[in-house]
Amino acid sequence: MRYCWIILTMAVLLVAPSVAPAAVNGISAVVSDSVITQDDVEALTAQTADVILRDYRRQPELLEKKMIESRKENLKQLINRKMILQEFKTAFHVPEEVIDKDVERIIQVEIRNTYGSRMKMIKTLQARGTTYERYKQTLKERFLVDQMRQANVTSEIIISPFKIETYYKSHLEEFKLDDQVKLRIIVLNRPRNGETNSVRAQAEEILSQLNAGASFSDMAATYSQGSQKGEGGDWGWQERKVLRQELADAAAKLKAGERSGVIETPDSYYLMLVEEVKPAHYKPLTEVREQVEKTLEVAERRRIEKEWLANLEKKTFIRYF
Repeated sequence: MRYCWIILTMAVLLVAPSVAPAAVNGISAVVSDSVITQDDVEALTAQTADVILRDYRRQPELLEKKMIESRKENLKQLINRKMILQEFKTAFHVPEEVIDKDVERIIQVEIRNTYGSRMKMIKTLQARGTTYERYKQTLKERFLVDQMRQANVTSEIIISPFKIETYYKSHLEEFKLDDQVKLRIIVLNRPRNGETNSVRAQAEEILSQLNAGASFSDMAATYSQGSQKGEGGDWGWQERKVLRQELADAAAKLKAGERSGVIETPDSYYLMLVEEVKPAHYKPLTEVREQVEKTLEVAERRRIEKEWLANLEKKTFIRYF
């Protein structure tokens, strides 16, 4: 894993040699009495560097910009972590053995779910270029940061009905549904050899049987080659705008209970039954209340966290290099 990261870093530097920022003595920042090194920032950046390289490797200037942004974001993340840990030291006096017991429980779960044994865990960590003690310290810091966030950010948040209703009214377009149709469809695929006469004839024969009174769902279960064959060709509710053009055009001409003729497309023949129709409408608040409440809860937690971190920053010594 370590060698893969080295190769990836070399690739990034070859494509964008000016990406890496200069650092004084390898230090990126100092937070109170803690140091954040350039290696700390690079290690965190390496976790997503392959995605950035994949997405922007053919755009060197944009690649450089995205890598710089990633480093800045990761440095800020590390600074926030150090501030939170510093606040924990200042505000709480929890014996180390108590914290170590909690961390050991986390490690036991990791071993049980991922590694199988402590020895395998240690060997895996060594292969990644790290040690058990360093990994334990990372878990400890992550545990303390999570505890502090739970105490200061993720405590119970109550969203009032007034806020929910206000959000719903001001974001009504988010809950709009276009014309919908409840469909059953029989699909007959064209053969790859280009011979379509027999398939067209089969579609016409199925249409003839439907006109004679055959059950559409029974015919779909027997003849359809679509993935909904087992459900009697049931496509459920569909917005017209998401259907392929030929099907959308056919559906627009049909009322509830009506069937189409044979619909021809470049790759298939279709027969369609419109079971029900719903005109364009907005989802009622009763249907989306839980979704709106969760959206507001996330926004409120972000606001609280931003305010909390801003207050920590005011009373913390931070120096950038």
